[in-house]
Amino acid sequence: MKHVMEALRKREAEEKLPVIRMEIDYELVTLHDAMIAGDVEQMKKTKRRLSELRKQLIEWSI
Repeated sequence: MKHVMEALRKREAEEKLPVIRMEIDYELVTLHDAMIAGDVEQMKKTKRRLSELRKQLIEWSI
């Protein structure tokens, strides 16, 4: 049973990791645009989202 659960978790991670990476890429573009525009509020919001995505990436990579 343990092997089945590990296999399911690995498969789920294989599906989620590319999505998380795409979200990180999108947020980095958003951050870049906010920096160019000087939009401090958008920069803060995007940095918070990037922090959340980073935690998810670490969690699913293990």
